[in-house]
Amino acid sequence: MNTMLLALLAMVTVAAAGFALVPSALGSRRADQRRKAFQGDIRANRREADADRTRESRRKNVQQVLKSQADELNARKRLRLSDLLFQAGMTIAPATFIRNSIIFGIGLFIVLFLVQVPLLFAAIFAVAGGYLLPRMYVMRKRKKYQDRFLDELPNAIEAIVRGVKTGLPLNDSMRVVAKDTKEPVKSEFGRVLDQQSFGFSMTEAVQVLLDRVPLPEVNFFVVVISVQQQSGGNLSEALGNLARVLRNRKKMKEKVKAMSSEAKASAGIIGSLPIVVAVMVSIVSPAYLLPLVATPIGQICLAIGILMLATGIFVMSRMVQFEI
Repeated sequence: MNTMLLALLAMVTVAAAGFALVPSALGSRRADQRRKAFQGDIRANRREADADRTRESRRKNVQQVLKSQADELNARKRLRLSDLLFQAGMTIAPATFIRNSIIFGIGLFIVLFLVQVPLLFAAIFAVAGGYLLPRMYVMRKRKKYQDRFLDELPNAIEAIVRGVKTGLPLNDSMRVVAKDTKEPVKSEFGRVLDQQSFGFSMTEAVQVLLDRVPLPEVNFFVVVISVQQQSGGNLSEALGNLARVLRNRKKMKEKVKAMSSEAKASAGIIGSLPIVVAVMVSIVSPAYLLPLVATPIGQICLAIGILMLATGIFVMSRMVQFEI
């Protein structure tokens, strides 16, 4: 009997010890699990904080580069003649351009003198024409050069994206663009590669594009390349987004151009109407408008009319121009 009681007491003691130890073991295991989960949360928070700091650093870097590029573009609004000829893709020297402008002005003066325009007005028109008309020609050629560059730039960027995705370095991708794309993008990217062969870094070499084509779209491309070279990042994704943005900007420009075509046609008709009427009246009745050039009062009225017509044409041309 005593043996049975001792055995029963031993069993109760073992059971009590088991019940006392098992919860503590379970509790320690749960504590370890909670500690590991807490440590995992800490590591995740650290990774997220590091990612936030990286994004903030990249954002500040982009803002700084954009600000510097914007300041540089604003400083280039007043162009010298050499810069104007360079951005128009012309190889003529500034001295040669000035000489040709003077020759053009002299020829215009001779033509006006031969058609019996008063000497004073012939001199004024010759000086104005010799100065303005060649510059207007260069500005128009510069605009066409920039338009052709922007038309081909998205294709060039997408070619770089495909090259980067296939594992090619940025230099080799640009070399493909300089070989296979259309002008003027082909020659401009070739100039970037030439700058690199002279020892310039990619960040310094792409500035050549902005020197030749100082446009916001080109500035975006230069900023993307500069930031990627300085702080790293997914270049293919950034350039792919840029190509999409450039195509959307082009679509918006074409839409604005189509919507403003009627206003431009109206401005052209209204601006040319006085000149057309004067020419037709002079053909039908040559002596009808003769007092405008033969009398002092007529000359004053003619000068005022030309000034008002030029002012009206300038205002109408500015009203139908839109910046995208």
